[in-house]
Amino acid sequence: TTVSPTYAREIGTAPFGAGLQDELRARTDGVVGILNGVDYAQWDPRNDPYLQVHFSSDDLRGKLANRRALIAADGLQVDPGTPLIGMVGRLTEQKGIDLLFDVLPAFLSRQRCAFAVLGAGDARYVEFFEGLRRRFAGRFAFQAGYDEAKAHLIEAGSDAFLMPSRYEPCGLNQLYSLRYGTVPIVRRTGGLADSVVHFDPASGIGTGCVFNDYDARAVEWALETTLGWFADQESWRRLMRNAMAQDFSWGRQVVQYEALFRRLAAAAGSSKA
Repeated sequence: TTVSPTYAREIGTAPFGAGLQDELRARTDGVVGILNGVDYAQWDPRNDPYLQVHFSSDDLRGKLANRRALIAADGLQVDPGTPLIGMVGRLTEQKGIDLLFDVLPAFLSRQRCAFAVLGAGDARYVEFFEGLRRRFAGRFAFQAGYDEAKAHLIEAGSDAFLMPSRYEPCGLNQLYSLRYGTVPIVRRTGGLADSVVHFDPASGIGTGCVFNDYDARAVEWALETTLGWFADQESWRRLMRNAMAQDFSWGRQVVQYEALFRRLAAAAGSSKA
């Protein structure tokens, strides 16, 4: 098994198969992808143990309170109408950080927005984010390392969450973001493709912003698109509530594993017969 249906297909191709793609492609019936689940006892804005103010899709006032708390904690100087974009995770090439070198400096120079970033990893990425923190003081916050409480606050207090991954077997932060009404901005790969549906303002259907290509222009398009949605608060509230209505609990995923194990047991029994 793998941890998402799309990644199960991707590993049958050269960029993802690590030299085993031909064998994996020949055994497509034997490769199953099931998304990871989320422990909502830890990651749910209604009862998150790290948050001082809880909230739900029925009462989003706590979302604003957590946004204010995040702004204060990071020393940001932004008004309520400024979109705040979060990032949490490993700072590695796999996470698509290299794409941001060609996007964020110009984007921050011309757009009214702010970022709150938490992560550790390759020195060149840490230096890049430190440079943005200095250049865009008050609008770009960066904390090197990992802090569990801060990770929860970024998920709860951000308006959107950026994940421009090169590849992503499953991904968890987009699942957390959905639950917190923090609109995920993701590349269509692996578990990101299986868990986030691109939003259509006309129909009101969708849970986030999804871009296809692994290049800087695609990331820029996704950020611009998300900021456009944010400017229409009626559409944005609909998008937030769509996201929060998703269920990626382990209870749902366990059902899929049980069904798989039953099929395997039945197949093993018939082969012995």
